Amino acid sequence: MTDLLYSEEEEALRAAVRDLLTDHCDAPGVIARTESGTPHDLEAWKALADSMGLAGLLVPEDKGGQGATHREAAVVLEELGRAVAPVPYLTSAVVATEALLACDAEGGLLAELASGRRIGALAVALNVAPGGAYKVVRHEGGALHGELTGVADAAVADVLLVPADDGGLYAVDTDAVTVAPQTSLDLTRPVATVTLDGAPGRLLGDAEPAVRRALRAGAGLLASEQLGLADWTLTETVRYLKERKQFNRPVGGFQALKHRLAQLWLEVVNLRAAARAAADALATGEDVDVAVAVAQAYAAQVAVHAAEEALQLHAGIGMTWEHPVHLYLKRAKADSIAYGTAGAHREALAEMVDLRAP
Repeated sequence: MTDLLYSEEEEALRAAVRDLLTDHCDAPGVIARTESGTPHDLEAWKALADSMGLAGLLVPEDKGGQGATHREAAVVLEELGRAVAPVPYLTSAVVATEALLACDAEGGLLAELASGRRIGALAVALNVAPGGAYKVVRHEGGALHGELTGVADAAVADVLLVPADDGGLYAVDTDAVTVAPQTSLDLTRPVATVTLDGAPGRLLGDAEPAVRRALRAGAGLLASEQLGLADWTLTETVRYLKERKQFNRPVGGFQALKHRLAQLWLEVVNLRAAARAAADALATGEDVDVAVAVAQAYAAQVAVHAAEEALQLHAGIGMTWEHPVHLYLKRAKADSIAYGTAGAHREALAEMVDLRAP
């Protein structure tokens, strides 16, 4: 029977990541970065990738990584979700890394991503679900031509993994392309348009299996980020309602609010089970598609609900720019369409278990 409880090693990893993020990703600092036009916290990324070696968790040791599993990566993403940390961990250490592993690429680029010396991004729109249709560029005369939109963290990437119309996946240095920011709801994970005008690319392997594997891992572990986000908003809302008083008594003592928080707690607990199941399935390779679809069919609504409740129950202060709850609501809304909507995952799940709608 699968054990979804956190191991001692995973709890120790959680504590270490939380301590690091407390030092590097405090709420005022994250908000200030969103106002600066350069939201990514590269110092925090360097600490995660270089000092702690977390960028290489999914990379085998013989290829320059840590040789861990998706369970450990999920714990990291829970903590990143709790801090809405503006670092390219999901896009580089998970999605781009999984694409390279699927291509069985040479150790050089994989080791660079694992060490954090370079940041990678899969040049596929953030809203594309595993197995979904994605845009490709034209490969002609040894160069790549075309435009790709909605690419997450492209602005901070050093190398892009670009699918082309010949069926190949190519590594392209961002110095050879034009990256233009797009308006994004989530200011901590910006998206961009990538324009390739004769950019040289190095063939890595077949695009279709690599993109599918990468997006599946991204969707499965995104649930852990959504879990961390929902858990933080619930915890902070409970804490605030214990402190805030009306009619000379804590607001949290009102029965109507107790019922709302109890319902939200149940949803977060269920999300934890689904997210852990998806991470474990990715780690073991058993029933991966089903576990990922189940997690993403449920995760978005819980994360958005938790963030909405936090905003409402924080009342006036929750509506201010200085309070970080707006960052969590925006991340939750953006995550709700990342790597496929809940509806898309429900349809995929129905196909897999042969329970299609009439």
